[in-house]
Amino acid sequence: VFLTAFFANKVEHESRHCNGKGLQRQGFSSFDRVYTANQNCGHAYPTFLAVLWCAGLLCSQAPAAFAGLMYLFVRQKYFVGYLGERTQSTPGYLFGKRIILFLFLMSVAGILNYYLVFFFGSDFEIHIKTITGAISPLLLIP
Repeated sequence: VFLTAFFANKVEHESRHCNGKGLQRQGFSSFDRVYTANQNCGHAYPTFLAVLWCAGLLCSQAPAAFAGLMYLFVRQKYFVGYLGERTQSTPGYLFGKRIILFLFLMSVAGILNYYLVFFFGSDFEIHIKTITGAISPLLLIP
């Protein structure tokens, strides 16, 4: 919520800086960049929240929470990078994509474990939690 409020505050500040009353500013590249970065971040949040909740509920909460916090920092880096040159936002975008993939794979592992327990009686939850706990610090590597 704070991150979204920060992004909205930046859009509002840039809108006032461009001396206008509405959000439609034609010809102001700085406002366009801030507004587009805000829209891109807003469009990515539903996907992020879905895989975060699935990974936390179905697999392991601690690695999912760690990846979620990392994703918020990466989105901040993406937003600030987008305000500069567009190539500065690329590392944040790629890093965020990797975190979303990690959360998605955690969700898939949790679903597979559920079906293994349901159909075969084999529970690999401890192994999955150990693996995700060991892999989650690797998300810090750029």
